[in-house]
Amino acid sequence: MNEPFQPAGAGLRTRLFQIIFESDTPLAKGFDIVLILMILASVLVVMLDTVEPYSAAYGEWYYWLEWGFTIAFTVELLLRIYILEKPMRYVRSFYGVIDIVAILPTWLMLLIPGAQSLVIVRLLRVLRIFRVLRLMQFVGEGRLLMEALKNSVHQIFLFLFTVFLLVTLFAALVYMIEPAEAGFTSIPISVYWAIVTLTTVGYGDIVPVTPLGQAISTLVMLIGYSIIAVPTGVFSAEVIRSIRSDRYSDQACPGCGHDRHEQRALYCLKCGTWLDEETLDPNAPQTDDEPRT
Repeated sequence: MNEPFQPAGAGLRTRLFQIIFESDTPLAKGFDIVLILMILASVLVVMLDTVEPYSAAYGEWYYWLEWGFTIAFTVELLLRIYILEKPMRYVRSFYGVIDIVAILPTWLMLLIPGAQSLVIVRLLRVLRIFRVLRLMQFVGEGRLLMEALKNSVHQIFLFLFTVFLLVTLFAALVYMIEPAEAGFTSIPISVYWAIVTLTTVGYGDIVPVTPLGQAISTLVMLIGYSIIAVPTGVFSAEVIRSIRSDRYSDQACPGCGHDRHEQRALYCLKCGTWLDEETLDPNAPQTDDEPRT
């Protein structure tokens, strides 16, 4: 488990730490609400800026709003670095990287000479949409979701590798069976058809015309229905496991051996035995051999 962040010292830094990193005071909750609204507004500005009529009519407004958001997020990032005892640990963390990615594109467009005329400016603008990922830190279960995703990476990778093999196999078969006039002019095009069919999207721009090709297409769709729920099931199982490990303790009851108790439980859920063997049950009846207080 990762060590929680700590303030660099007492006084102003501790006060700022309570506002920025914690959420159990009215001021901290107000800060979180304002930050969430700013993130949503900045993402909305990025989206509207890609709509040509809006960009032509309100482009200057979007420009200054973007700089306002960028400066505010930059100040917030600098404050986070300033108040922490180990600032580089935050910079290298997931949310620290997202904070940097959220402000970097706007500063790069200012620092790179002639950036407005470069093709890369479109990429830099779109990268600002990554600010929406910052909202995960305000969701209490965000950490559990990230932990579940991390634990299920190997299973999902194995699933994707299996899908890749199936797609390649069916694409090669259909390429050999179907005529070029049907649209299957190459294996990459056939791979595109196999992915569309396996995921049951079915655009219909490329379809088999031979009976054997149509039979393979039917088989691919049936397999798609069978395997499309696999990653969802794997991820859901990891989420449930993460929630249980976060909520329940693995400490076994000394009385009945039951090992699924909530973290703050004092007594066994099944038999009512006092769980902490190192201390005495304060509610237990005293015997004559025990000293009376």
